[in-house]
Amino acid sequence: MLSLLCLAQPLSAQIGVGAKAPKDAEVLFNGKKKMLHRKWTYWDGPRLAASLPIKWEMVKDPVGKGKVMNSNDPAAAGGKYGAADVVTKKKFRDFRLHVEFLIENEGGNSGVYLQNRYEIQVLDGDSTSHGLAAVINETESPYYAYNGLGKWNAYDIVFRAARFENGKLTEKPLVTVYFNGQKVHVNQSINQVWGGPNSGLDGGNDGGKGITDRPGGLKLQAEGHNVLYRNIWIKELDLQQANTDF
Repeated sequence: MLSLLCLAQPLSAQIGVGAKAPKDAEVLFNGKKKMLHRKWTYWDGPRLAASLPIKWEMVKDPVGKGKVMNSNDPAAAGGKYGAADVVTKKKFRDFRLHVEFLIENEGGNSGVYLQNRYEIQVLDGDSTSHGLAAVINETESPYYAYNGLGKWNAYDIVFRAARFENGKLTEKPLVTVYFNGQKVHVNQSINQVWGGPNSGLDGGNDGGKGITDRPGGLKLQAEGHNVLYRNIWIKELDLQQANTDF
């Protein structure tokens, strides 16, 4: 069993824009269309309007080298979240995650979903509890750490899934988040899935409070905006203690 204590040093050493995946992490997106189609699919939620293959375009990195993916899927035009969101085929419980995103236009909107449930918001111009880098509706936005439009930003996350005994919730999910190398949320508990059934797993259960004990994939949200993603990697953990700080 892996503990957070023994992993603290290597985890904290790999944060911020450009952080490279450790040897024992799995790369989920490396700029190649082949990897996108091999490791991701559309989330089969109640509002799904897209059809495979994934229509997220590979575009030139506007400020760097290589290709990146654009979340502006045509099926999500007008902000129809859940219509063309992409999710990893592999499902996860506890993990360390790195995601980089670039918002091209004012008000650009997307989202990073942990276990396809809990959103870390991607939204230019919003510094409220619904805004950029907030654990959505659970914390205020650490907007001060934002690099701004047209620049790459990074989320570095350790997440511990909810715990259950005999089918009943005994420990809420926990998350620690670095935003562009700054620690912005520490051992933040998450109370529910927000946004309803079109948002993610269990969103339609008891108003989002009916969390179930099933793993979920990493999901990226399509909302009809030019939000780009690159350099996504994950390392599975087994956090015995209720502590995600790193």
